[in-house]
Amino acid sequence: MKQSIRLYNIILPIWLLWIFPQVWLILLPGNLIIDCAVLLITLLALRHTQKGAVLKRLWWKFWLLGFVADAAGVAWMLLGLLPAQWSDWWSDHIAYMMHHPFRSPVSFLWTLAGVAIAGVCIYFFDRRAMKSCDLLTGRERHSIALAMAIVTAPWLFFVSLY
Repeated sequence: MKQSIRLYNIILPIWLLWIFPQVWLILLPGNLIIDCAVLLITLLALRHTQKGAVLKRLWWKFWLLGFVADAAGVAWMLLGLLPAQWSDWWSDHIAYMMHHPFRSPVSFLWTLAGVAIAGVCIYFFDRRAMKSCDLLTGRERHSIALAMAIVTAPWLFFVSLY
């Protein structure tokens, strides 16, 4: 009996964005609002005096680089699908993690690695984006990048689709 391979996306199915492009109208601004809120709350916690100027300089960089970092996590998750047709063990533990990451400990760890990869990418991308912002100190750059990495990592990878 030949096993069929189903390709699932992490947050929502890719085909949904193609068939219903209006989903982008919710996804893009929603992501922007979350990124700007995390940046603003972090600046408030750091008691930075020029919050508006920093937000004005960095919001679009954080927003775009966040999508790139999430793509790195998605690429890791998709790697789990490649050998599924060759191994029953692999397909039982890894290949289904995209729609049920709590199926097994291996599946959970694979998903956690995908979230961690995206989070580390967010940290380093945001640190690099802040190099041109002379309004921030090195400590503030580190704190902002760390907050963005932890809060905006793609935690929805863990949402079970059934």
